[in-house]
Amino acid sequence: MKREQLRPKFAGPKIRPVSRTTISDEIIKQIMGLIERGDLQPGQRLPSERELCVRFGIGRSSLREALRCLSIVGVLQARVGNGTTVAVDSGKFLGKVLQWQMIAERHDIEKLMEVRIALESLTAGNVALNSTAEDIESLNSLLDKMKAAVDDQRRFLALDVEFHLALARASGNPLALDLITMIRDQLAKRLSRMLQLPNARPLSLDEHIRIVRRIEARDPEGARKAMYTHIQAALDRYKRGVAQDSATSAAKAQVPSSRSNGIRSDAAQRALTQRA
Repeated sequence: MKREQLRPKFAGPKIRPVSRTTISDEIIKQIMGLIERGDLQPGQRLPSERELCVRFGIGRSSLREALRCLSIVGVLQARVGNGTTVAVDSGKFLGKVLQWQMIAERHDIEKLMEVRIALESLTAGNVALNSTAEDIESLNSLLDKMKAAVDDQRRFLALDVEFHLALARASGNPLALDLITMIRDQLAKRLSRMLQLPNARPLSLDEHIRIVRRIEARDPEGARKAMYTHIQAALDRYKRGVAQDSATSAAKAQVPSSRSNGIRSDAAQRALTQRA
């Protein structure tokens, strides 16, 4: 049998020439699309670099850049002597595709929090239906730790993350866990801002307690609503924090230009007094 006959069939007609302005990105999107649609299967070997270059209508350096990026995130596997194949573990592949999209695309905090509201509200409802006694005991233990750490912002934030991931694990849906983990990774730096306002941590603790109480009561709708209320309140706290930062920056910028012969204007003096 000829060597060419051993090669898996590849959807040649579905590859189209790409724009020279976004060559690597377009190659990545096309390959990911072929895999998502099943035209490329886990473990399947890609055609040679020469053949891919011809089908894409590009140079080898652009192709290699795209393949390298896909290999870094685990979508493809490149082995010396074996060429490049699609990653075998489909579960990990899906997570890697989502992770790649999260990294490659910029998402503002409101959009990410909207996704959290939908995803984690559903997760909380599922936990209310399916959690074990051990799951509920673990959640209550985390609540006790959060209560003890309410004056320690860094510790409280770490426990907050642990709480939401514990809920995702208790839901029994590994994809939900992967998605929630990725979203929270994107929010990591900004989540701490949500807990800096006065009473933010005590309020957040109370919201977490309500979620667990609805789970204990086996009330899926109540658990969903409690989670929705919590994440929406967290987003509102973030917005207030950003607004305060903006007001403070504006007041600082106003002070130097408000001086006249070394005397501050009434407005500038009030701004300083409010910050003090």
